Amino acid sequence: MKLMTSLIALAAAAAISTPVLAAEPLKAEVIHWWTSGGEAAAVKVFADAYNKAGGQWVDSAIAGGDAARAAGINRIVGGNPPTMMQFNTGKQLDELVKNDFLANLDAAASAGNWKAVLPKAILNASMRNGHFYALPVNIHGQNWVFFNQKAFAEAGITAPKTWEDVLADGPKLKAKGIIPLAHGGQKWQDKILFDAVLAGDGGAALFRKVYSPDAQAAIADPKFKQVAETFKKLRGLMDEGMPGRNWNDATAMVITGKAGMQVMGDWAKGEFLAAHQTAGKEYGCAVIGSGYIMGGDVFVFPKLKSAEGTAAQALLEKVMFSPETQIAFNMKKGSVPVRTDVEATGMDSCAQQGMTALKDPERQLPSVSYLISPDEDGALQDVVTQYLNTPAETSSEFVSKFAAAVKASG
Repeated sequence: MKLMTSLIALAAAAAISTPVLAAEPLKAEVIHWWTSGGEAAAVKVFADAYNKAGGQWVDSAIAGGDAARAAGINRIVGGNPPTMMQFNTGKQLDELVKNDFLANLDAAASAGNWKAVLPKAILNASMRNGHFYALPVNIHGQNWVFFNQKAFAEAGITAPKTWEDVLADGPKLKAKGIIPLAHGGQKWQDKILFDAVLAGDGGAALFRKVYSPDAQAAIADPKFKQVAETFKKLRGLMDEGMPGRNWNDATAMVITGKAGMQVMGDWAKGEFLAAHQTAGKEYGCAVIGSGYIMGGDVFVFPKLKSAEGTAAQALLEKVMFSPETQIAFNMKKGSVPVRTDVEATGMDSCAQQGMTALKDPERQLPSVSYLISPDEDGALQDVVTQYLNTPAETSSEFVSKFAAAVKASG
């Protein structure tokens, strides 16, 4: 009996002293293209939230959206998919869904009440055939004018309300030795600038028609030619170093006062934030016209064979869509929360303008990626870039080429 008692005591002591092995964290490899300073600070919010929830975020950042998407798709097709990968909202998902490479997110959508809290355009862009295949994480306004407050004060100008204001303010900035318009001469940036002019000068109705089945009639509208002429004039406000420039390098020109303004999506705010600048103080922001072009980022989840992988995906879905993470992430990213039920009063003045625009359905303009195929958008980017960089090309020639590109891609 004494021996038995001693053995029980020893066993109890061993149980107390032997550490209990903790469960392995749910490892999640994430492919994304957020590599600039502001973007890196934003994605860290997701990583920290996931790690705190019991996961292990494995960051696979690849510079450039096209390169990151290609790498992720190659991994999926090759049978070695990541846990999660970034996409833009829109028609880019179609082929992956069609070939049954993506897990549907219906369970997460039901648990998170997505249908009640997502704007209609974002909701539709995240679904295929009645099922959810993308986790939306933000809404980006794409047609912002960001400007350096000090540069504008020196030139005696204020926030532009029309594109004619922008053209009139340019010489005043030049007279102060300031580049009027910082621009990154890459095709997608040229197209963002063109669409901003289309929404502002042509109006929301023309924008919708240009990217609709009735596109040819809209392109033939004299207003569209006027948009093209205004767009071409903006080339005179840019510096000669703009071809090939990255968007965040153009933003840095505004931050430092080398340039007066930039037309870019509100992800540019992440760069201002990283430079410790405040909206309404060191920099300002404006949307020209009533139309607010909204896009955003989503994440997709490839079908995985392991239970651990699918568990990691479920945890990611829950953590990234939570109200707390949504607010913290978007305050770093410069975008606004994709959830309409979160309290965003602590966000900056530009974000407040964006949130106000989102409350008015008439102001909401879906991103072009929602409306046309990537092939058509790529063809139109080529047409826009050629026109911007070919001094001899007339607006009439541009209109004809734009119409031909739409017809060929339709």
